[in-house]
Amino acid sequence: MSESNIPLKPVWMVVNGEVCERQVEPRLLLSDFLRHNLGLTGTHVGCEHGVCGACTVIVDGDSVRSCLMLAVRANGCDVRTVECMGRVDALSPLQEAFREHHGLQCGFCTPGMLATCADALGKYPLESDEEIRDVLSGNLCRCTGYQGIVDAVRVCVAARNALRDAAADTNQDT
Repeated sequence: MSESNIPLKPVWMVVNGEVCERQVEPRLLLSDFLRHNLGLTGTHVGCEHGVCGACTVIVDGDSVRSCLMLAVRANGCDVRTVECMGRVDALSPLQEAFREHHGLQCGFCTPGMLATCADALGKYPLESDEEIRDVLSGNLCRCTGYQGIVDAVRVCVAARNALRDAAADTNQDT
């Protein structure tokens, strides 16, 4: 039993490649589970209504607002947070593009932006700035004006497309 006499529920999930098992209150939000139970403070909590996107993480391959998802709903899921995207001494290509193109300032929205962009890069063509801005429309940033973020994503789209084309050329040669 928890302090509030609410029976705890067992939950397990794979978070950033590691299996995590805990007993949690059924009403515990995934964002709070990640931050308080696992110490993964890269997932930021902004509006707590799913509007700002700061808490966005990847669950089973889809970006979700962790402030709107209960931890028990993530039971058995694969969860990826900004902590698995790179390290200070080894940024991911997306993080490097954000750095190079000034896609962050205060950094509060950045983890959610990175999760949203990583998801979108794997799913959508993102052939125009309009498409990139549409993907980003669910994430709020008060500092950057978004242009640096759009530039960073555009660079990653070009790199993704070049890698895809190179792989296609290699497959045609064999």
